[in-house]
Amino acid sequence: MTASPTSARRRRLSALIRSSGFLAVCIMVTNVATYGFQIIAARILGPAQYGGVSAMMSLLLVVGVIQLGMQATAARRVAEAPAEDARGLERTVLRATYRAAIVVGIVMLAASPLVWRVLRLDSIYPALLVAVCAVPLTVMGGQSGVLQGERRWLSLAMVYLALGIPRVVVATAAMLIRPTEGAAMAGVALAQFAPAVVGWWVLRRRTTSETVGPMKPVVIEMLHGSFALLGFFALSNVDILIARNVLSDHVSGLYAGGLILTKAVLFLPQFVVIIAFPSMSAEASRRSALLKSLALVGGLGICAIAGAWLLSWLAMIFIGGDKYAEVEELLWVFAILGMVLSVLQLLVYSVLARRSRLSAYLLWIAVVAVLVLGAAQTSVEGLVWAVLGVDAVLAAVLLTVTFWRLGQSADRR
Repeated sequence: MTASPTSARRRRLSALIRSSGFLAVCIMVTNVATYGFQIIAARILGPAQYGGVSAMMSLLLVVGVIQLGMQATAARRVAEAPAEDARGLERTVLRATYRAAIVVGIVMLAASPLVWRVLRLDSIYPALLVAVCAVPLTVMGGQSGVLQGERRWLSLAMVYLALGIPRVVVATAAMLIRPTEGAAMAGVALAQFAPAVVGWWVLRRRTTSETVGPMKPVVIEMLHGSFALLGFFALSNVDILIARNVLSDHVSGLYAGGLILTKAVLFLPQFVVIIAFPSMSAEASRRSALLKSLALVGGLGICAIAGAWLLSWLAMIFIGGDKYAEVEELLWVFAILGMVLSVLQLLVYSVLARRSRLSAYLLWIAVVAVLVLGAAQTSVEGLVWAVLGVDAVLAAVLLTVTFWRLGQSADRR
């Protein structure tokens, strides 16, 4: 009996939706939504208020290293686990995730007065909301890791869509009602619960009766992974914190506007890291997976740099308009910074996939270098070139170390 054309089309559509290609599209939609939030916030709030929001979002990215460490740990362990052990491992990962979320929330709550002072916020209220955001953000990490390790791309795509779209909708509404940094973070905090709820929903029937394994190995690996990721996110976000403290509110706001383009170029190839990570965890395929991923990340970055150079006037529309005109001639530099950071991100995940730790210390050395060089700068141009110089040197060193280690592994086989 021959299947009808309608049934065949439905099967093809179903296969497409469940593929990694659909996940890539959804991640790009999420990144566009995240980028859209930055653009809208810059336009509604203006440089002075937006500088505070940008600093808090950068801090939230740094706090999110626990989430990303848990996601990487869960993905690697689930991908390698025998089928009969997978369900119990899921429960172990999720229990460790919930406990980590509570700890992170309490720590950020205790640190909120310091956040208020260091970021020079209008009040402590936005700093408290950063602590609220940290809890569902951490929960999302373990959930996403389980789905990533199982290559359940459709369910993972739903989680990522829930991360991006509600944020831009809810936070924009909050800023339109009250154009302040506090209102912006209130919208972000409310929207942050959406992906955790979606993650709970898609995993709700899969972890009810299996035996829970020991959490200590999971937590230890998560902490090692988080240490490396913390180094990366500190490196990719410490410059806005420096700008807030060594430059005026207006000039630091201009720098934050340029970083909108940097973050867009950084997050554009994020889907590459997520899809390639399970393959980079397997010794037989990690070298080829890394080479293909580097080629794709580099190609996307070069296109972004060319666009920023040739169409800077168009990029300014997305940066925030005429209020940020002083930074237009430097947009191509911010785009290069974004490409270098995207390469560094891929290399960090390659390190996590093979459970190496040495490279994490190189990241922290680079953070110190950025702090030292950045503190001596007095302009947007000086700061962005200082940060780019340090990041480019680090990328070259990590590339060399990574392929040397992969070459050693190949020789042993």
